[in-house]
Amino acid sequence: MSDPACDSTHYSPSAASDTSSSCAVSRVSAVATHPLAKRIIAGERRALAQGITLIESTRADHKSQADILLTQLLPQTGGAVRIGVSGTPGVGKSTFIEVLGLFLVGLGKRVAVLAVDPSSVRTGGSILGDKTRMEGLACHPDAFIRPSPSGGTLGGVARRTRESLLLCEAAGFDVVIVETVGVGQSEVAVAGMSDIFLLMLAPAAGDELQGMKRGVMELADLVIVNKADGDFRRHAERSAGEYRAALHLMRPKSPHWSARVLLVSALEERGIEEVWAVVQEHRAALGSSGEREAQRVLQAKDWMWREVVDAVETVLRTDVEVAPEVAQVEWLVLNGELLPTRAAQHILQTFCSLSGKIAGCIPE
Repeated sequence: MSDPACDSTHYSPSAASDTSSSCAVSRVSAVATHPLAKRIIAGERRALAQGITLIESTRADHKSQADILLTQLLPQTGGAVRIGVSGTPGVGKSTFIEVLGLFLVGLGKRVAVLAVDPSSVRTGGSILGDKTRMEGLACHPDAFIRPSPSGGTLGGVARRTRESLLLCEAAGFDVVIVETVGVGQSEVAVAGMSDIFLLMLAPAAGDELQGMKRGVMELADLVIVNKADGDFRRHAERSAGEYRAALHLMRPKSPHWSARVLLVSALEERGIEEVWAVVQEHRAALGSSGEREAQRVLQAKDWMWREVVDAVETVLRTDVEVAPEVAQVEWLVLNGELLPTRAAQHILQTFCSLSGKIAGCIPE
């Protein structure tokens, strides 16, 4: 049945402005299809890889095709457990994720790993070595590992990680793990796309606890002290106690969950079952209270506004009318002739004027 608001026989001038965008979306989803969609839903790994390559592309024609693909797959998404994993460099994130992934496929789960590698600020290149570090999991038929460059995006994630996550869900994966570049000031990005955020830390790291940003600790749903084996076991137990004490002083981010601290040895494959038990407990607690659904809704809203900001920046840098003005203003800023705040206002004012907006849409 067609939507009356989108039917010309039901046209109402007062409703036109409210329904025009929704009508456009519904018509796209009803008419446009992408050949990869059925293959991704069928669980074809090659099609999934091709789909992620498509959505990561910066070409304009690829972007429109990616939008069609995502719109078609959207009803198939939302069923996976979304796990964000971050930690200090060298803490053993890749080893832990491989052991956890092999444990989960042993339980009959299908596991996807989206591993983000840092991009060079000079060349833009990335090593993308996570697949070689997870050789056992990469070869498993029920696992899928996709390394992607961060591309300079803040938050330790690639720009299209959210879309990649949705494609993995549409392909039928039960668990999607997002491994970030590492702990930093913008780790809110991975926490903003996952159901549970795991923060991995090393033992014997008293100085690390001092230097750890409070905001990062507050984001964690589960703190994992890895490498709790051999001579490090005693240090790991002491560190776990320090982290518990630190978390006790912080306000929980959810009224239905208090962050836990677990000792794990990925090398000896100990503590993995306990980690999965906590993930399930967290999922049940937030699911029964309705908080998980509410959290995902807010994440979608945040995603929308990030897209708006990215799109506006792209237009400002590429529009044939605005870009020359931007270059001129940048030159003035570089030479100390114009304050950055005034420069930003000038650029946006120019954009508004050329877009047919009211001349004063950006305050002087």
